[in-house]
This record gives sequence, structure tokens and C-alpha cells, in this order.
Amino acid sequence: MLKYIKQSIRRKKARRITKEYPYRISEYNLEQDGIIQFANWENPLVNTITITQSEVNFFRKFINQGDFVIDIGANIGDTTVPIALAAGKEGVTLGVDPNPYVFKLLEVNASLNKEKTNIIPMLNAISTEDRDYYYISSEASFANGGISPTKDSKHGKFVYPNKVKGINLLGFLNKNYRDLLNKLSFIKIDTEGYDKEIVKSITDLLLAHKPVIIVESFGKSPDEAKEELFEVINKNGYRLFYFEDFKDKTNIQEITIAKAMTNWRHTINIYALPNEKVDSSGNLIKGHP
Repeated sequence: MLKYIKQSIRRKKARRITKEYPYRISEYNLEQDGIIQFANWENPLVNTITITQSEVNFFRKFINQGDFVIDIGANIGDTTVPIALAAGKEGVTLGVDPNPYVFKLLEVNASLNKEKTNIIPMLNAISTEDRDYYYISSEASFANGGISPTKDSKHGKFVYPNKVKGINLLGFLNKNYRDLLNKLSFIKIDTEGYDKEIVKSITDLLLAHKPVIIVESFGKSPDEAKEELFEVINKNGYRLFYFEDFKDKTNIQEITIAKAMTNWRHTINIYALPNEKVDSSGNLIKGHP
């Protein structure tokens, strides 16, 4: 009971008082990939992350060693690290997040496991055009939040003092990673209900390079937004699949119509495969274009 009370007090402080929380390095011994280090954030509002072999193998269904991959909404790197293990040291993994607080942890995690991963952390928002945004949170410790062009935002009342640069992803990649675009195989998007707008902003990239996409259908979004998320992906030549968890043998269900997106009231994960890269059983035909 005493431990619970102390944790409750720490969580309340984290919601009301802005401070920097330290990190601790955790080690996980994966059956295939060996010892993996991960910097866990000691923010009371954040759960401890565990890196598992099953999660790495889930991403290996879509990613080859040496691929170019992108994690949008990378947070502290909880999916970025498994994604980067799938791409390997020979690949390039961009971990993109606009939250200046979690970005410090993302940088640490990018510096670990260098013999097995190649992570490039980026403190950016992804937007239709290059412009600056405020990062705003409902929590003083900035465990989560979102971008806004103004300080008045639905995301909350805690505003990071410096603006964060928003970038058009295709323009950025053409300028900085043009030589890797033929290896672009995978993009994960997790932006707290903003996934649909991200997909819209990278339509040209999807049409040109047909990477596998993973997105969230945010539980609190209205039904119209959930259906629109289906449409903006499907119209670009993709088949959508619900999956239960980031595990090797997760439950999967194909979503064939927009209306089916409203069958779930909670937040769900979806992966989308380009039509031309799906076999008769609904599995990805791997390999570079």
C-alpha cells in the first residue's frame, strides 16, 4: 500500500511539475540477437519497455537486413530499436519525434547497440510543408503531447518554449537520402490520432516507393476519421490488416471496407501492404523494388 501511495504521488507531480527525469540502461538477452541495451525513462507516467525477440521477428516479416526504414512518432525508441535490429547495421533507420523530452532518450537509444543497429534520431514533426510548430502536452513532464501552430491547443497547457521544425518527408528524403530511396521498405506511424494526416502528407512517397506502412487507428477518433484513414491508405494501392500486437505470431484480420474500421472502439494497430507485393495468401512478397 505504501509503495502504491508513493507511486501515485510521483505520477501526480509528473502531471503538474515540469522536470527532467533520468534514464536507466536495461539489458535484454534475445534468443537470436543476443544482448540488447535499452535506455528506459524513469518518468513515473511511462511504463518500462521490454525488448523481445518476438517483436524483432514481427518486424522482420517486412524488413530485410540493409533496408531503409522510418519510424514516425518514435518516442524514446521502443519500436525504433526492434525495427533497427531488423534492418541491421547495414541498414538505415530514421527515428523521428517532435517531443524534445523523449528525443533525449531516443538519442541515447540510438547510441546503443551500434554493432547491430544504425539509428539516426531526428527531432522533427512530419507535415505537408516545412514550418515550425509548438510542442504541447497535457502533462508537465511531457510524457506525450502533440504539435500545434499556436500555443492555444487541444493537446494541453504545457508548452515547450522552443519551436520544433516540421518537415515535408518526401522533400527531406530527396534532399538528404536520395541514394537510399530505392531501399525504402517500411514506415511506421504512431502520432496519437494524427496518423491520417501524416499519410496524406506522404502520399507521393507511398505512390513512388510502396513501402509497407504501420499506423494506429486512434480509439478516440470519430468514426468518420477512422473510415477516412482506411480510404487514404487503400486508394494508394494498399491492402489493410488489423494485427493484435507487435509479436511474431499475432492475430491478424484483413480489413476490406472502410466501415469495418469502426468495429473497434479502442486504439488498434494496422499494417498495410502494397497490392503488388502481396501473395495469394495475403503475405508480403519481400525484396527491394
